Amino acid sequence: MNRKIITVLSAIALSTAASVSVAADAAAGKAKAASCAGCHGAAGISAVPTYPNLAGQKEAYTVKQLKAFKDGSRKDPTMNAMSKPLSDADIANIAAFYAGLK
Repeated sequence: MNRKIITVLSAIALSTAASVSVAADAAAGKAKAASCAGCHGAAGISAVPTYPNLAGQKEAYTVKQLKAFKDGSRKDPTMNAMSKPLSDADIANIAAFYAGLK
């Protein structure tokens, strides 16, 4: 009986641990986002009306958009090229950085 309980609890613990993601590093994101500043502004506020502000944008949204640019499902020649070399960690970190800006 105790062995069954331990097995079930172990399975629950392992499945929970697998679904927990590591928090992104906003400081690393800030460094990586330096190349974004030319269009989106150093503080995530664009001076150009056709470029979106990124300051305060929700992390999940930014991650989704950057991944779509990277895989080509969202088309923009500049953003497709800029996102192509980014790793998943880079994307998460950049998203964390912009989400933390007001």
